Amino acid sequence: MSKSFLNLTIFLVVFLLVISSSQNVTAQKKKKKKSSKIHVLLIDGQSKFHPNWKEWTPILLKQLDDSQLFQIDLATSPMKGESLDKFNPKFKNYDVVVSLYDGDTWSARTKRNVEKYIVDGGGLVVIHAADNAFPAWESYNTMIGLAGWGERNQTSGPYVYIDEKGEIIRDTSPGIAGHHGPKHEYVIETRTTDHPIMQDLPVRWLHTEDELYDRLRGPATNMTILATAFSSDKYDGTERNEPMLMTTNYGGGRIFHSTMGHDKTALSCVGFMTTFIRGCEWAAHKKVTFEVPEDFPSENKINKRAY
Repeated sequence: MSKSFLNLTIFLVVFLLVISSSQNVTAQKKKKKKSSKIHVLLIDGQSKFHPNWKEWTPILLKQLDDSQLFQIDLATSPMKGESLDKFNPKFKNYDVVVSLYDGDTWSARTKRNVEKYIVDGGGLVVIHAADNAFPAWESYNTMIGLAGWGERNQTSGPYVYIDEKGEIIRDTSPGIAGHHGPKHEYVIETRTTDHPIMQDLPVRWLHTEDELYDRLRGPATNMTILATAFSSDKYDGTERNEPMLMTTNYGGGRIFHSTMGHDKTALSCVGFMTTFIRGCEWAAHKKVTFEVPEDFPSENKINKRAY
């Protein structure tokens, strides 16, 4: 073998190794870039008491997209009365699932897959009427902590609220689960200031006109109440501090539950938007990075955005 041929061979081998290494580095960078965003699945399709539910999804999708933190997919269930046998999203492909769903019961297979997904470390975010869903699904009610309507009552768990001393009360006496008066503006009061979702938020801030859920009941295990609102008898309320934002842990999974968000006006509140985005980050087991916006509401002034 000639010396020149040997040199050429060595050059070609080195060249190919360099190219291969460069391609691997590029592929790794692309892979890293692809996985840098939080993968979210938003579920909608039915809502028993909210005929305008189709207004919600575009707003929440835009809020998530505008934050530049998420990669988002949408799963819309079949309509009420249609078969749900084939509705079985691949939950394991996502860091967090956002549910707006309150409708017909899912198949046993889909419910098992949700339970496994959460136990294995998946995240769930429940917005407003999604806590009306699945009254007979025991695991779901444990996941979300508190719920209402759907013929729930004292057998569903205690009625949980915070009294005037700041103590959590678990009332096991007979009664309904779930009630609200007319929509109105109300003050949100932070109860767990050091939680990542609530960090740096004002202790008290004014939420836009919305339903104020009260008398929610449930297992309330492994639950942290992040914020409450006072349910005034002026609006047919309980005269108690009702949970508005809460978190639970279920197996290895995290759940963020917001009772706010009845309609377009309520969803447009900067306070709702901020806690929603932060709740998605936290439920996905990610560091909460979304900063408090400059137009965040104060105790005396609402702030909302156009969507």
